[in-house]
Amino acid sequence: MLIHSAAQLLTLAGGPQRGPELGRLGIIEDGAVLMRDEKIVAVGKTVDLRAAHPHEPTLDASGCVILPGFVDPHTHLIWGGDRAAEFEMKMAGAKYLDILAAGGGIISTVRATRTASIETLIAQTRPRLLRMFSHGTTTAEAKTGYGLQTATELRLLKALLALDDESPLDLAITFLGAHAIAPEFKGDPQGYTDLICETMLPLVQQWWQTHAPRRQNLPFVDVFCEDQAFDLAQSRQILEKARTLGFPLKIHADEFDNLGGAALAVELGAASADHLVKTSAADIAALGQSDTVAVSLPCTPFGLAEQDYTPAGDLLEAGAILALATDCNPGTAWNESMQFVIALACRMLKLTPAQAIAACTINAAHAIRRADRIGSLEEGKQADLLILSVPDYRHLGYRFGTNLVKQVVKCGRVYSVDVGYYRSA
Repeated sequence: MLIHSAAQLLTLAGGPQRGPELGRLGIIEDGAVLMRDEKIVAVGKTVDLRAAHPHEPTLDASGCVILPGFVDPHTHLIWGGDRAAEFEMKMAGAKYLDILAAGGGIISTVRATRTASIETLIAQTRPRLLRMFSHGTTTAEAKTGYGLQTATELRLLKALLALDDESPLDLAITFLGAHAIAPEFKGDPQGYTDLICETMLPLVQQWWQTHAPRRQNLPFVDVFCEDQAFDLAQSRQILEKARTLGFPLKIHADEFDNLGGAALAVELGAASADHLVKTSAADIAALGQSDTVAVSLPCTPFGLAEQDYTPAGDLLEAGAILALATDCNPGTAWNESMQFVIALACRMLKLTPAQAIAACTINAAHAIRRADRIGSLEEGKQADLLILSVPDYRHLGYRFGTNLVKQVVKCGRVYSVDVGYYRSA
């Protein structure tokens, strides 16, 4: 199919964008893209591609923006239950870490998730995936982490594999057994750290090789390096063990306190360090000299009504690769729209719409190590793209609270978007 006559076609070509170069959109006016066999065959001016391919089926995108599908590189999208009551507590003044210490927060979702069957978990997660897809996310990272025991964590992995197989949205899966200290180990975080290293990680490696043999790589392994979760030494122990077993790495760092998690991520060659609200100047400098992507999650401080956000300007000045994500989760950021992330990043991180779009596409793809396949519109890449119902890309960021996606193209297949669901066109 040849999609033609776009008011603006944003290619995002040229690979991940570092530091001050963030925001290079590669705009083609009156642009067109040719797709065959789930891949992009050509990108260019409409007049040129229509002349070169006169017999192709066509889709008219007049008056629309075409851009790569959004990549959401940090989500916790599979869980049981909800935490609406805790939201009310937080709005009344309770602090997140105080709720966590009292057995709420992550632990309350752990209780609900442990008692949910795999069928229930899939049924509750599926609508979230469909809402993400209808708002333009074509690939998302998805973490376990609400089991905190081997059997439930494996059940979450199994559910995520099933959802990945059935959904048009691709999932990059992460094992987050180190999301919080399991309630059975309250007061003994080192005991739980040892369990993760000595039992859970080897079992996950073996389980994955048996249950996901067609996948080239093991899932990412992540750890929540934070006060009242895993300290720096425990985070190092988990990530170093994961690395010896062949897992690629990620880390939650500096959401509430600066423990040195971002520098640890750089040292160990992690794909990304995520949150980065309280990140020190030294850690920012380390990220700026590395290939570890700095993933900002602006919905989280927004959801917590906090004042501090990722110091995006400092990260860009240092030369870091900055990406954006929803952090979709039941406690702090139940948001499935990368369009809202863009709007929030423009206001609170002081990014331009062009910078935010690049951070949600090519740089976000690099945060899950898929920038060679997705995140830009270039010959040979997967045909994942969006057709917006607006003529100028700057409507992303400028507008919020509505869905600007008219059609989603996933692996060359066109889906027309309606409110609340999608259908194949």
